[in-house]
Amino acid sequence: MKSHYLIRTSAVLLFMAAAGTAVAGECAIEYVRTACPGQEAESFSKCGGKQSCVLPEAAESAQACQAAALTACANDRLLITKSKVVRANFDGKAVMSASGKEDFCADYAKRATEFDQCAK
Repeated sequence: MKSHYLIRTSAVLLFMAAAGTAVAGECAIEYVRTACPGQEAESFSKCGGKQSCVLPEAAESAQACQAAALTACANDRLLITKSKVVRANFDGKAVMSASGKEDFCADYAKRATEFDQCAK
């Protein structure tokens, strides 16, 4: 009898704790990289050796997923990765950039200085 009471009490407390917790949505960032000539292995290493991949990103909302996708455009491997295309989905629905584009890197502020730098 005492164990039933403890189990029910524990279940109620667990339910109450879960009900008050905000649940993050599912943000998926798709990366498609274009490597500098001869740098394919290194450029694609962040996707397990493939040119493209989808990686999960922690995000509480579609807006947070949008911000994460724009941040994902950063390229500090200028002589390795020529450019990227970054797309995002939040809870299975496409998220567009602030200007309504599918490719977040089209709006990336540092695009001119971080992309197409292979030969420089």
